[in-house]
Amino acid sequence: MNPLMKSEESCPSIKNILLLDSEGKRVAVKYFSDDWPTLNAKLAFEKSVFTKTQKTSARTEGDNYLYRAFCCVVCRFMFIHVSSLFAVYIIKAEITMFDNYIVVYKFIHDLHFYVTAGDEENELILATVLQGFFDAVGLLLRNDVEKRTALENLDLILLCIDEIVDGGYAFYAGTCYHPKMK
Repeated sequence: MNPLMKSEESCPSIKNILLLDSEGKRVAVKYFSDDWPTLNAKLAFEKSVFTKTQKTSARTEGDNYLYRAFCCVVCRFMFIHVSSLFAVYIIKAEITMFDNYIVVYKFIHDLHFYVTAGDEENELILATVLQGFFDAVGLLLRNDVEKRTALENLDLILLCIDEIVDGGYAFYAGTCYHPKMK
C-alpha cells in the first residue's frame, strides 16, 4: 500500500474554519472544500451554523487558562507527557452535527470559533484543531480576544489559519503528515 494513500485516509480533512462575531458576521473565514461553491452558499451556511449554536453553553471562561496551566504543572510533576491531558481541556468545546457535517465550536467574549469537517472525521482531532486555533489567536492577540482586536490583527489570524490547515488537511505533530509531502 502506498504510504501517501494511508496518510490521506488518516489525516483529518477540514471543510472550513470560521471566526464569527456575536452577530454571526464574518471576522475571518477560510473554506477548504467546494461544498459551498458560491459566496451566498457560504454566507447561508455561516448564518445557519451561528443560529443553531448561539444559544449553547460553549462559552469559555477566563479561568480556563489557569486550569490549563495547572494541568501542565501536574503533568510535569508526574512525568506525564503534557499533551496527554489536553483532551481534558478540550472538552470545553461543543460538538454538533449540522447538514451532515461535524461542527466543533467555542465562544469567547464576542468571538465564535468554528471548525467544520465531514461526518466521517474524528471529533477529538477536530477539537484539537479548534483548540490550536483558539490558543494561537489568544496568543496573537495577547489574551485580548475581542472582535476589535481581532480585526486589527486580521493578517495574523489569517496566517494562523493557513499554518494550521493546508489544502484542507490539518497539520499536527503525530504520525500523520500532509498527503502532498514526499
